[in-house]
Amino acid sequence: MTAALAFWVHDLDPVAFRFPEGWPLGGIHWYGMAYAAGFLLAAWLFGRWRRAGVAPLRDGADESALMTALIVGVLGGGRLGHVLLYAREAFAADPLMVFRVWQGGMASHGGFLGVTLACLWFARTRRASFLAVGDLVCAATPAGILFGRLANFVNAELVGRPTGVPWAVVFPREGPEPRHPSQLYEAFGEGLLPLLWMVWRYPQRLPPGRTAGEFLLLYSAARIVCEAFRAPEDGHLLGLTAGQFWTLPLAAAGVFLVLRSRRPE
Repeated sequence: MTAALAFWVHDLDPVAFRFPEGWPLGGIHWYGMAYAAGFLLAAWLFGRWRRAGVAPLRDGADESALMTALIVGVLGGGRLGHVLLYAREAFAADPLMVFRVWQGGMASHGGFLGVTLACLWFARTRRASFLAVGDLVCAATPAGILFGRLANFVNAELVGRPTGVPWAVVFPREGPEPRHPSQLYEAFGEGLLPLLWMVWRYPQRLPPGRTAGEFLLLYSAARIVCEAFRAPEDGHLLGLTAGQFWTLPLAAAGVFLVLRSRRPE
């Protein structure tokens, strides 16, 4: 019965707009547009929440400074995280691959570290509460994850495990087997659902650290579940995929922040 199903064969072009022949990069990639969309939506949320008086931002200059720091943190941390956690052999063979971000390859765990450093820098230079800044950033972070996972699907990367479910997709680069479209599962579980939750929760003026903690728990739960449908990239650690293993510290941080926010002042 499985063989009779007509699975969709992935044929999406990773390049959204192609430049004339001879131009650098060949065109504008969906991957880059996804990151731009995530940053733009985050910037819009920052402005909305600042005007509502719930964000630790004084003016538009603060918004610009924080967004710039986050862009550097996400791109730098995400790329270095991918190289160190998942692509060490590819980097050893071709060190320049670290700069070809338009070809895909960003690790969310490295991105989280880069974002944390950006929040620390902003909180220190603006003499703001680190937890308050972290809450703001975590409330908008799912927007970037949502668009990033959709770009993973367009790029046919981070594919799922072989399956016979009716909505399976054949990724030609990975062979003829139909696979879970795990990128779409992650877009929904790691991006869309947390984003809807954060947009509702953040304006409620929760105790410092609560928003960040809830986001980390939502993201961690979704990531661990979705990894069960995703083809593992780098073996197993303690019986977990690499993605699940490196998500455990995020889950622990989420538990700590939620419990801390419940303590009486």
